[in-house]
Amino acid sequence: MTTAEKTTLGTTRTGRAKVKNVFTSPWASAMAIVLAIVWTIPTFGLLVSSFRPQKDINSSGWWTFFANPNVTLENYQQVLFEGTSVTPPLSQYFFNSLAITIPAALFPLTLAVFAAYALAWFEFKGKNFIFFTVFALQVVPLQMSLIPLLQLFSQGIKIGDTTLIPDLGITGTYIPIWIAHTIFALPLATFLLHNFLTQIPRELVEAARVDGAGWFTLFRRIIFPLSIPAIASFAIFQFLWVWNDLLVGLTFGGGAKDIAPLTVRLAEMVGTRGGGWEVLTAGAFISIIVPLIVFFSLQRYFVRGLLAGSVKG
Repeated sequence: MTTAEKTTLGTTRTGRAKVKNVFTSPWASAMAIVLAIVWTIPTFGLLVSSFRPQKDINSSGWWTFFANPNVTLENYQQVLFEGTSVTPPLSQYFFNSLAITIPAALFPLTLAVFAAYALAWFEFKGKNFIFFTVFALQVVPLQMSLIPLLQLFSQGIKIGDTTLIPDLGITGTYIPIWIAHTIFALPLATFLLHNFLTQIPRELVEAARVDGAGWFTLFRRIIFPLSIPAIASFAIFQFLWVWNDLLVGLTFGGGAKDIAPLTVRLAEMVGTRGGGWEVLTAGAFISIIVPLIVFFSLQRYFVRGLLAGSVKG
């Protein structure tokens, strides 16, 4: 190793040490605690408000609960189980969101894993062009594709009298919502997973190929197990994105109440005058339960996925 290389290596290590000291200092820990408290207070206030009677919510802030505690389950009873002839109870929308979110997270993730695997390790003509095209698709705004996709799902594609894609009759079902979320998520998912897969040591792949492992065996026994942190990280992002989405569910749901997600009902609860706070707080807190469960159950994979590739050697 030359003197210049030693100097560069020493400078790199010094820089890494400084960065590590910055993020592990008492000031950084204090700032993290402050940010956590700031983010937690509104959620705690929402929880407290969801158990307060309507008259208390309308007359005072949630922080007064501790001076005059008054608890009721009527808000949850009303929002979960009481519906009308036009509007189902919130429990129906809750299961609709699950029926939308789980497939809309699995479909793009499955396609992206195999696409990223092929782009990372297979050699074929046009591979770089395909990868850069996928990368470029990330800049296409979601709003620009809403009308073309809506026309595709409801009318098919026609040029003059020639029908290229017929009307599939899927309007008013979950299928358009699944397809839309899959299309919107695929470019980013493929890009992120490709970058992760390229960090896997090439010697490991070559040794498996020498031992006679086929491409599918290599993926099943080596690539996929090593990619679980990255897959779980994107699964969390996609699940939270779809669960909290209003625009796609409202646009491609066809206005059908029996397939509308939870966010559509929450938006309706607000009303034109912002009334119904007591049921809105209960409904909003119900909507965040599942994302919290998903995040905390996959947190260790999430952290590993974020750190993957950040330290080499």
